[in-house]
Amino acid sequence: MSLADRIAAARRQAPGEVPEHVGARVAEVQTVPVDASAGSGGKRRAAVPSDAELTAVTAPPAPEPPAPAAPTTTTTTTAADAAASRRLLSQGQQADRFEAIKSSVHAELLKHLGPQLYESDLDAKELDQAVRGVLQDVLASQDRPLSNSERQRVTQEISDDILGNGPIEPYLRDPDVSEVMVNGHADIWLERRGKLVQAEAQFSDEAHLRRTIDKIVSRIGRRVDESSPMVDARLPDGSRVNAIVPPLAIDGSALTIRKFSADPLTADDLQRFGSLTPGSRQFLEACVRGRLNVIVSGGTGAGKTTTLNVLSSFIPDDERIVTIEDAAELQLKQAHVVRLESRPPNIEGKGAVHIRDLVKNSLRMRPDRIIVGEVRDASALDMLQAMNTGHDGSICTLHSNGPRDTLARMETMVLMAGMDLPVRAIREQVASAVDLIVHQARLKDGSRRITHITEVERMEGDVITLQDIFAFDTSAGFDADGRSLGRIKPTGLRPKFLEKMADSNVTVDPMIFVPDRG
Repeated sequence: MSLADRIAAARRQAPGEVPEHVGARVAEVQTVPVDASAGSGGKRRAAVPSDAELTAVTAPPAPEPPAPAAPTTTTTTTAADAAASRRLLSQGQQADRFEAIKSSVHAELLKHLGPQLYESDLDAKELDQAVRGVLQDVLASQDRPLSNSERQRVTQEISDDILGNGPIEPYLRDPDVSEVMVNGHADIWLERRGKLVQAEAQFSDEAHLRRTIDKIVSRIGRRVDESSPMVDARLPDGSRVNAIVPPLAIDGSALTIRKFSADPLTADDLQRFGSLTPGSRQFLEACVRGRLNVIVSGGTGAGKTTTLNVLSSFIPDDERIVTIEDAAELQLKQAHVVRLESRPPNIEGKGAVHIRDLVKNSLRMRPDRIIVGEVRDASALDMLQAMNTGHDGSICTLHSNGPRDTLARMETMVLMAGMDLPVRAIREQVASAVDLIVHQARLKDGSRRITHITEVERMEGDVITLQDIFAFDTSAGFDADGRSLGRIKPTGLRPKFLEKMADSNVTVDPMIFVPDRG
């Protein structure tokens, strides 16, 4: 097919004017260049394009695909994202500015006060006044403008760092917070009203957290470092502290503080919270006055120490009480109380004094009652011996999942003493020594309730028999907020130890054991 025929065919396919790109290419094709090889007298010849070139010329251009219609919210979303980004950037810049001011003020404060911060004879109130006075002067000399709210915040945070425990200090002052858990410098959790919630505060870095831990443990002569990476300590108000640092804590130092109530809960409080009923309270008070040996059992954070405090409050004032604890927490109001506390080993690994050593020593101190904060090792054997050798009315706590598990754990801990006693002999000792188990549990709604008040009876064959005097009734279910409506009720059974209590001139109204009246 000749060139003219192909152009005619293209026109037939697209009637009207030849497309601009086709016309331009045709004009180019019709241009007749001089054949350089023919010289000045050479013939002119047309530069005929190939079929592929002509097809490319005559074919109409592929239409561009229509642009997809943008959703109407794209512009709005983009604007919102940009605004959020600007807001976050502004907040980050403000936070950086605040931290820079805080660091500068902190450094200036340390220069002004210097060694006064570590003088042991300086009264806490005097130190607080000195710190706040110097803080005001340092803030006034700052060339960076501060609003009133920023000034108050700087003052409070630096005071907490120097005089208290850094960013967790406000939570230690909060009466609704019962436990503070630090999982690394940037991750702080709280137990508030029985529920776990994440705190907004955080430490500046790992070094800041370690300084706070060192401050806490050094107050009672303890230390924590790579050679001794775990420590149990307590705050001046009695709050229990556990710290564990790298290399054992992989993601940074961990600090757990179980707060100590400045105003300890009483039997009236437990009754108001629903942990006790009037009948169960009357029964427990009679058991303590009747010099029964009691074990308070339960899981971690179930409220065992609170219940132990309440039971101890029923002890008459005319008895000598010796308390033995890892970290002193008990708050007894009686006049004649001797408090003992165990001690960990020193830096050379020597000088440790364990609970078992203190229990043995307490037997030489003419106690009427021995109260052990927690039995967790071979001290169980010495506690049983004390209960079986004239020290009736002793009380201790123990971790377990229920009354039956309490006895099993007691057996296991006695075996830890390495005396190689037969299991039957251990069970006979337990059945003879222990009269009552008060089991505590933390329910799903966060409340802590006494769920069992169980009598330890006697041996039947190789098994210790138990009978529940009071048990928690869950049949009432839950309210609209998920709180348990159950309460502890009498089972209708009368304990066998009522005669033993009568020997101590303590009687119990038999009507409290009637199920409908508990």
